[in-house]
Amino acid sequence: MQHMTAKQAYEFLQVNPEAILADVRSEIEHMFVGHPVGSILIPWVDGPEWDINPNFIAHVKKAASLNRPVVLICRSGQRSGDAGLALEKAGFQEVYNVLDGFEGELDEQHHRNYRNGWRFEGLPWVQT
Repeated sequence: MQHMTAKQAYEFLQVNPEAILADVRSEIEHMFVGHPVGSILIPWVDGPEWDINPNFIAHVKKAASLNRPVVLICRSGQRSGDAGLALEKAGFQEVYNVLDGFEGELDEQHHRNYRNGWRFEGLPWVQT
């Protein structure tokens, strides 16, 4: 798995239109916090039990097949990293993790969106 910043991921997606951007956050985060334009929601962990999604690999396979690059994004890069390892174990060859995620790392006051991340960088996103 390769790791990249949100800016690098956006640039990668622009020059690799066959790649998919999978948002692995929960459905609640995707809806209420917002999400990158063009991303596909495929939760890695979701409520109500907050267990690993048993259909995650199958949903990514359906969205990407095994030969398309898959870029994974979560809030801060942790869940997407875990999901990426699972995809590699399942045979995916081109897996990329967005290290700073959609909201970025925490600042000194424990707030997100003030240091890095997709939204901080001003990359295209929507809130539904």
